[in-house]
Amino acid sequence: MTTVHAKFIGDDAVVPRADLERLVEIARRIEEIDLQTDDTPALGIAFLAEQGGAFDWLAEDEDLYSVDDLKVRYR
Repeated sequence: MTTVHAKFIGDDAVVPRADLERLVEIARRIEEIDLQTDDTPALGIAFLAEQGGAFDWLAEDEDLYSVDDLKVRYR
């Protein structure tokens, strides 16, 4: 048996999801495949964190550092 680990971000993995599913289908003709996926909806979680208000205080907090604190300024 072969184990395949895949992490998805939306509909894409290293290859598009449809291509990955086709490759797994072909591989299953030869041997048993255990496809383990991490299908975390990353964009949805990021949107929820943004809309939830937990980080609103960052927009109102004064800056800790300014340009005057730089030792070297790269251009």
